[in-house]
Amino acid sequence: MAIPVKLEVFEGPLDLLLHLIDKNKIDIYDIPIVEITEQYLDYIRKLQTRDMNVMSEFLVMAATLLDIKCKMLLPREVNEEGEEEDPRAELVQRLLEYKMYKYMSFELKDRQVDAQRYLFRKQQLPKEVEGYRQPIDYEELIGEMNLKKLQDIFKSIVKRQEEKIDPIRSNYGNIEKDEVDIDLKTSYVEDYIRSHKKCSFRQLLEKQHSKMEIIVTFLVILEMMKLGKINITQEDICDDILITSSEVA
Repeated sequence: MAIPVKLEVFEGPLDLLLHLIDKNKIDIYDIPIVEITEQYLDYIRKLQTRDMNVMSEFLVMAATLLDIKCKMLLPREVNEEGEEEDPRAELVQRLLEYKMYKYMSFELKDRQVDAQRYLFRKQQLPKEVEGYRQPIDYEELIGEMNLKKLQDIFKSIVKRQEEKIDPIRSNYGNIEKDEVDIDLKTSYVEDYIRSHKKCSFRQLLEKQHSKMEIIVTFLVILEMMKLGKINITQEDICDDILITSSEVA
């Protein structure tokens, strides 16, 4: 009477090879190919399955082991660097990759099991707390450095306008009051920023024709900053200040 033999189920030929390596306590980098091939073929003989896809995978690996076994009996091939090539190298690489993926799957499975033990409670906050929004501190948002940089640029532009005045000819002629309509200047600045989307603070002041226009333009910029109509940015402390409109087009 035949004695029934129960074989362990493996996910594939690489899984079977790893099992044989662990069972015999073999160094995966120095596989005794003859011993492993005999044990592998012994398992194939006892394997009883009607699934040809599964059986073909094990047979392909068996052919690969026999091919490596034959190459081990022949003189080693030498690569371009003059080193002998190990016929087992490709198989070892495949086993290491499969082992890594297998352990990763175990780790993910353990995490999934652990995650099922956690229970989460829905957030329950009063409507007053959910609707609270921290007020914006515009002074802190703008920062002292930007304001100081604006003032420095303003002074440099004013000084440049003063240097354009001829000290001799300026004493002759009639003295007329330089009037600037602040509403028109505000509209001009808003249109300029809106049309350019992003503009230089220095270039905007340089486009003014007089000292009074520079002062009024500077005041308009400060007022627009206060009202939140524009944003002031400066990538580096030595870079020019850029003005962008914060209003939605």
